[in-house]
This record gives sequence, structure tokens and C-alpha cells, in this order.
Amino acid sequence: MQLLIDVGNTAVKLALARNDYVTLIDDISIPWNDISEVLVAQVGKSDALTPYIDKAQVLGIPVVQAYVTQTLNELRCAYAHYHNLGIDRWLTVVACHYLYPKQNCVIVDSGTATKVDILTAKGEHLGGWILPGLDMMVDSLVNNTQKVFSDEQSLFTKALGKNTPNAVKNGALVATLGAIYAGMQSFECETSALKVICAGGYGEFISQQLMCESQYNDILVLQGLLFWRKNIQI
Repeated sequence: MQLLIDVGNTAVKLALARNDYVTLIDDISIPWNDISEVLVAQVGKSDALTPYIDKAQVLGIPVVQAYVTQTLNELRCAYAHYHNLGIDRWLTVVACHYLYPKQNCVIVDSGTATKVDILTAKGEHLGGWILPGLDMMVDSLVNNTQKVFSDEQSLFTKALGKNTPNAVKNGALVATLGAIYAGMQSFECETSALKVICAGGYGEFISQQLMCESQYNDILVLQGLLFWRKNIQI
């Protein structure tokens, strides 16, 4: 049994992998005596990971930290300097390549930041965009302007804003959706021929706002981590 750890910018997500099946767990439910390997995907602070690494070392459990490679079997990274690609982005690409074989994918991972990545049916990662997440976009605008403000009560919607908080929050959402639609337009094919996969803390919400069919996957990075481990040569 493998313990999967996704260290994000704001949270740590844990899961167990049994026979290729990934199940989310909480911190107190880790069956340490049954763990054969710890797999780590880290973009957040290392101190969030330290307790798990320390425990694994005490028990003699090997720890494998995921990293980006130029290729993974037939999958190819768009970055010439592939070490600069965030491991969370790479693992979402890896996951979609194996979950949706031979399909064009627009991958949206929306949390602290929103990442949009483009993957072709042939396994070519074409690149993507990074933009502030919804909350960061609002905070950045409010903190760097004189008379723009927001509030806790207003929701993110696609409507035209008729007061300042609505205009700010709705602008953030529309900008995010616009990036996704631009990613979709990078493919010269019908929308029905695309897979749009949403992940991250805002992933389910973003999926609900899109004017196209999409799927929400709350364990996409963890699934990518498992697929990566099965296909990487260490």
C-alpha cells in the first residue's frame, strides 16, 4: 500500500493507493504499519511535509518525491527547461494522459492560483497559463487600488456587476473562465471532442460555471502521482 501526499500552497492532501485505486484519508487514518512507500508531490512549504517524512524515516519506509521529466513514455512536456514546470501541473497532465487516452484535454487546476494546461490526444503537452486564483485576484485588485473594494457576502457569478464588490468578484470569475475558453479554442476541433477536467479547491465551482461539458476530479494530482510512479524509471 502506498501513501500519497499532495503538498499544495494552502493544504496537504493525503490518500492511500491500493491496487491502483486512490482513496482520500485524513491525517489520523494513516495505516503506517501497512505502508510500503510514500509518494510526494510538493509545491507548498516543506514544513507541512516534515512530520510525514520524519515518521516514514523512523519506520524505514522509502520516500519518493515526484519530479518533472522531458518525457514520460509517449507523453512530452512543452517546457524546454522542464525543471521549471510545477510538479502539480505536470501531474495533472500525467493523470489526464492516462485517464483519457488519445483525447484532447483542457486541464484546469484552480486553487490559490489557477493553472490551465493543454494536452493533445497524441500526448503533447502544449503548455498553459498561470493566473491568480479567484481569491488572490480579488485581493490583489483591492490591495492595489484606491477605491475598489469587495466584501464577504457577494458571490462569484458571471453577471455584470452593479456594485463594486460584484464587479470585482464577477470580473475575477469571468477572467478565469475566459482563460479556459481560450485554451479550448487552441484546439481546432468541436467542443464535443474535448475533455475539460477541473481540479483544485475551486475546481468544482469552476466546472459548474462553464458553458460546456466538464468533469470535476478532486484527486487529479494524486492520481497523476500514482501514474507517474508506475511509469518513471528511478
